[in-house]
Amino acid sequence: MARRKKIYEGKAKILYEGPEPGTLIQYFKDDATAFNAQKKATIEGKGVLNNRLSEFFMTGLTNIGIPNHFIRRINMREQLIRQCEIIPLEVIVRNFAAGSIAKRLGLDEGTPLPRPVVEYSYKNDALGDPMVSEEYILAFGWASQQDLDDIVSLALRVNDFLSGVFYAVGIKLVDFKIEIGRIWDGDFMRLIVADEISPDSCRLWDIRTGQKLDKDVFRNDLGNLTEAYTEVARRLGVLPTQATHVNKPTLIN
Repeated sequence: MARRKKIYEGKAKILYEGPEPGTLIQYFKDDATAFNAQKKATIEGKGVLNNRLSEFFMTGLTNIGIPNHFIRRINMREQLIRQCEIIPLEVIVRNFAAGSIAKRLGLDEGTPLPRPVVEYSYKNDALGDPMVSEEYILAFGWASQQDLDDIVSLALRVNDFLSGVFYAVGIKLVDFKIEIGRIWDGDFMRLIVADEISPDSCRLWDIRTGQKLDKDVFRNDLGNLTEAYTEVARRLGVLPTQATHVNKPTLIN
């Protein structure tokens, strides 16, 4: 079989040329990074879990009419996705104070915000993905005003969906980040949710105990990352209810 052409490799995923025009294969690695890749490790089973969890969330978005890049899962580590032009922004939605916003505003971690707050950071690893304002985005042409209005609408709809899904299994969605891509149908352009949705891109706390079930476990040396992600998957029904920590998760189709 011919070797697939690599299109892009990031910190957690690799994109390969897809089998048909306009498609890509997204491969989930076991690599974990934090603090702009200053801290690195290989966490066995992480890529398998994130592949399956992102499939779960993207399928849920499709079912409620939120467009996204997901087509289907291929195997334990790969999924077929629509090729799109990624807008060079991370779109962050915050429901509770944590991380940088808590530090910037002097808020206690876990403080509920008056309403969901949408922020943007410029996707540039060399610069540390700096936070940017709408004025910067418009001035540098990364997105138009109409794009920004549509991005906020998409982000808040995703927030409503994810918050409800997590709350139903006893998890608080503190914040999350998504990426947005452009696709074209002739001259018509539309925006879709891209990249991934997984515990890598969300802050997730157990509602009752406050236990962290996201990448902060790795970032702050709070325990075993795969155990935390396995617990999220188990609660959502992605793993059998009797499952405990496993290095190579057994997944439900």
